[in-house]
Amino acid sequence: MHDVGALIRDARRRAGLTQDALAERIGCSKSQLSLMETGKRSVSPARARNLEDALDLHDGRLVAAVAWDQTPGEVKARVSASQRFAERLRDAARRGERLEDLLETGELARLVEGAVGNVADIRPVGRPIPVINAVAAGYPREFTDLDFPASVADDYVACPDVTDPHAFAARVVGDSMEPDYREGDIVVFSPALATPSGADCFVRLERDAETTFKRIFYEPTDARTIRLQPLNNRYPPRECDRQDIAGIYAAAYVMRRIGR
Repeated sequence: MHDVGALIRDARRRAGLTQDALAERIGCSKSQLSLMETGKRSVSPARARNLEDALDLHDGRLVAAVAWDQTPGEVKARVSASQRFAERLRDAARRGERLEDLLETGELARLVEGAVGNVADIRPVGRPIPVINAVAAGYPREFTDLDFPASVADDYVACPDVTDPHAFAARVVGDSMEPDYREGDIVVFSPALATPSGADCFVRLERDAETTFKRIFYEPTDARTIRLQPLNNRYPPRECDRQDIAGIYAAAYVMRRIGR
């Protein structure tokens, strides 16, 4: 924030006014105005508004400077720290720095602590997980991601507790997994998780690179057969030979918007 006295003096000079002329406009003596300009006399909010009118200032900076001048020191320190925090994040974004790097070095924690007070611990809510495509909660459909597991995507989500570097997410299409999963839900899958019978899984089919999202069951009578079971009873199950399945990945989290 600018010094109140310097603002008055600089604005008066830009307006081409002497101290006598400005003092007459605002109804005070030249000596009083001189004390204001040197910072030896405080300026009230009402006087600041009179000065803005007399100096043809329309951006409110003088009134704001007076308010700042009267702000308690503790609040000033907190606001200044918040400004430094915002400027540091802006500079980091301009230089292409990652927030993860600021977290790992502890710099982000120090910046936040300075801006909002004591912060006992700051941890990332989860690694960025790529949303690679839509997975059909219905009949298998063509899967267009050609570099699975994806490392680059158009969209990402953050998910707590998922540290698997190969984790990915997919949006549900269709209603065959209702009521547990609805169309539009984002489901996070982790290749690191076990896929026991009864698990809800992203299934990648070898033939035609199709994918589907189903509850899987290993048929006890035939070790080669896996049943893909929808949760919506309007859809029939499908049995697949294990050699026709390129990958099975268990669901870890489901994310959805609350309400409609």
